[in-house]
Amino acid sequence: QQLLDGKKYKEVISIAPHRPVFDALVILAEYKIGALIVLDGENLVGIFSERDYAREVILKGKSSKTTAISEVMTSKVLSAKPTDTVEHAMSLMTEHRIRHLPVIENDKVLGVLSIGDLVKETITYQQLLKD
Repeated sequence: QQLLDGKKYKEVISIAPHRPVFDALVILAEYKIGALIVLDGENLVGIFSERDYAREVILKGKSSKTTAISEVMTSKVLSAKPTDTVEHAMSLMTEHRIRHLPVIENDKVLGVLSIGDLVKETITYQQLLKD
C-alpha cells in the first residue's frame, strides 16, 4: 500500500476488453507505462502489456486497429494484497517472470506495481540501512 501511495498516478489506469489494441498503445505512451489493467466494468478480466503487444499482435501479424484487447491480453492475472511485503511481491514477480502486479483488495483493483517500483524501493531501503 505504501508503494501505491507514492506513485505518480493515483488512479488505476485501465482499458475495457472490447477496445482496440491501438487505444491501449496510445494510453501506454501517454502515461509512459508498460501495462494496463483490463476492466469489464469494475471486474478485473486481464492485463495488457507491451509484451502482449509484441508477442500477440506484432509477431502474429495482427492489426492494432482491428484487434480487441480481449484477444491478446493476459487473462490469468496474479495479484498482491495491499498488506503484502515488497519481498513477497518481488518473489511472485520473479517466480512467474512478470513485470506488473495488480494490487487488489475486496475484488477492487487499487493499483499496479511494476518491477521497477519494487527495485527502487529495495534500493532506497538498502541506502537507509547503510546510512
